[in-house]
Amino acid sequence: MEIFLKFVYAFLVGGAICMIGQILILRTKWTTSRILVIFVTLGVILGAAQVFAPIRKVVGAGITVPIVGFGGVLAEGTIKAVREEGFMGIFMGGLAAAAAGVAAAIVFAFIAAMVSRSRSKK
Repeated sequence: MEIFLKFVYAFLVGGAICMIGQILILRTKWTTSRILVIFVTLGVILGAAQVFAPIRKVVGAGITVPIVGFGGVLAEGTIKAVREEGFMGIFMGGLAAAAAGVAAAIVFAFIAAMVSRSRSKK
C-alpha cells in the first residue's frame, strides 16, 4: 500500500507542477523559457531552504522529474560542496551534482536526433 501512495503522490505533485506550467503558458504572455527559469529558480529556492529533500522523500519522482528537480539538485549540490570545499564549492557543487543528468540529456537528445527524421516547419 505504501508504494501505491508514493505513486499517487508523485502523480499529483508532478501533475500539479505541469498544470501550473500549462496555465502559465495559456494565461500569460510569458515565453516558455521564462517559465522554465521560474521553475528552476523555484527548485533552487526549495533546495536552499532545505525543503526540497523532505518533499522529495514523500513524493519522489513527482518533484525530481519536472524541471523543478534540476534546480533542487543544483542547490543541494552547491550547499554540500560549500561545506566540503569552502568558497570554491560555489562554482563546483551545482555542476558536479547535475553532471550525470545533463550528460544523459545530451546523449539521449543526440540519439533521438540520429533516429528521427527532421523536416521543415510549415
